[in-house]
Amino acid sequence: MLLIAGTLPIRDMPLLIGKVTSENGILAIGGWQVPCMQGSAAMIGATLIATEYLGIDPPSAVVIGDIGEGRGSRQLYDYLIANIAEVSPDILTLHYWMPDMSQTRKLCRAIGGCKDRPIMIADAASMYSAKAAGVASEFDAFTPDLSEVAFLADPDATHPAYVSRHLFESDISRAPQLGKTAYEYDSAARLLLIKGAIDFVIEDGEVVAEITEPDIPVLEAIGGTGDTITGLLAALIFAGYRPREAAVIAARTNRMAGKYADVDPATRVVDIISKFPDVFKEYLCKWSSV
Repeated sequence: MLLIAGTLPIRDMPLLIGKVTSENGILAIGGWQVPCMQGSAAMIGATLIATEYLGIDPPSAVVIGDIGEGRGSRQLYDYLIANIAEVSPDILTLHYWMPDMSQTRKLCRAIGGCKDRPIMIADAASMYSAKAAGVASEFDAFTPDLSEVAFLADPDATHPAYVSRHLFESDISRAPQLGKTAYEYDSAARLLLIKGAIDFVIEDGEVVAEITEPDIPVLEAIGGTGDTITGLLAALIFAGYRPREAAVIAARTNRMAGKYADVDPATRVVDIISKFPDVFKEYLCKWSSV
C-alpha cells in the first residue's frame, strides 16, 4: 500500500480514510470530493494519475481539514500514531500538517511496530517537523525547495521562516553545499530531491543528478508544481524504481508536463498533472532502466 497523509485547507472537513479515485480533476476520498488544487491535494492527484498509468494499486489517503488552527493536524497525528502499525503501508508519504516535534517522534516510534518498515517520504511541513524533531535521518526521501534545504542546513532553525539570512538568500547553485551541510548535521533524509531552476538529486550527501531540461521557468510561479514532484516520486518508488532513479524521472516528468501544457502563470496544476500520461508514454522507457 502507498499511503499519503496530510491536511487540506477545507473548513470542517472530517478525517477521511480510503482509496483515492478521480473524475474530471476532482479527487474522491472517503466519500468526499476534493478539488485537485495545490498542496496535499496536488500531490495526491499526481500520485493517482501516475499509478493509473503504471498499472499499480492507487494510493490510499488519510486527510483532514485544517485551516491553520491545528485541530485537524492533531487528529491526523493521533490517527497515524494509533493505527500505522496495523495499516503497515509499503510507502508512507507525509505532507502538510502543523509541525509538532513530540507527535512526530511518537509517530516514528509507532512506525517501528510495522511488520516491515515502510519507505518514508516527506515534503513541506512534515519535513520541517522531522528535521526539528531530530528524526530526519529516519526518512528515505525529502523533497525540499531552496529555502527548505537552507532550513535543513541551519542547525538553529526550527522552521524555514527562521533560517539564517545568508542561507535564505542563497541562489540555487548553492543547493548542493546546503544539502551536504544538512547531512553533516544529520538533518536530511537518505535522498534529497531539491526543486528549483535546477533540480538536484543528492544521495548521502553527494550530488548524483542535475536536471535542467526542459527549462520552464514559469512552473515555479504555479502553485502545486513542487507538490506534484513528490507525488510522482512516491508513485515511481511504489512501482519498483530505485529512489535515485525515481527522483530523476519525477523531476524530468514534471518539467516536460509543463512544456506539454504550454504553461503560463494562470495554468492550473491539474492541467499539468493531466499531461503526465503523455510524458510517460513518450519518455518513460527512454529515461528508465526498468
